Amino acid sequence: MIYKEIQPAITLLPYVKCFWWFENPAEKVLNLTILPDGCFDIIVVFKNNIQTEISLTGLWTQQVEVPIEPNTQIFGIRFKLLAADYILKQKLAAICDTEQKLPLNFWNIDKMSFTRLEQTAEKFNDIILDVIGDLATVESRILNLSNLLYETNGELTVQQYSLEVFWTSRQINRYFRDRFGLSLKSYANILRCFASFQQLRNGNLYPEQNYFDQSHFIKALKKYTGNSPTELFQNKNDRFLQLAVLTKK
Repeated sequence: MIYKEIQPAITLLPYVKCFWWFENPAEKVLNLTILPDGCFDIIVVFKNNIQTEISLTGLWTQQVEVPIEPNTQIFGIRFKLLAADYILKQKLAAICDTEQKLPLNFWNIDKMSFTRLEQTAEKFNDIILDVIGDLATVESRILNLSNLLYETNGELTVQQYSLEVFWTSRQINRYFRDRFGLSLKSYANILRCFASFQQLRNGNLYPEQNYFDQSHFIKALKKYTGNSPTELFQNKNDRFLQLAVLTKK
């Protein structure tokens, strides 16, 4: 398999985590397990370099099995929370743990070239910047909460986030359930779980994040990934893509 990531323009960092490209050049199906990472994606699928579909995923709260057919290419845009309101301009609660099909001409993607990924990413930078307009229009509480969640990898309590951004926990949870279909606590737990993947890749099976003890760590991993720390570390056949592409540190 081939996997690449390209960083977005600096001004897009509050909205976009990365652009990515995946290929299965083999002549057999590649079975992958995608784990929750706190992001949602626009996914453009190609078969033999011919565009076949575009979809938008919601946030994932559990692992999803994804068979990649032979000679398939995929381009993705991995979005952060702010993208729901300020880029896609839609609520994602209805597609939590699933996806919706988009028209092939969404953002005129059907007319774009994907042969040079850096140039493709630059084109998407321009498209998204045009959609966003002025960053100053972003509500400060939402911007501050989003930034704080990613900076802390979800390790604070709901009450701590509430105090930091001057937004009541009830209002925050109402916002999260309305926009994304889950509570702030669930989202923070997903970020914290995802942040542990690097330590697992390094072979450390004991929690470095803010978990009470080892049993709580194992319970959280099994809840969101369906697997134990040992199974994730072993990553047989590079089944867990997000772990397979991490480098040891």
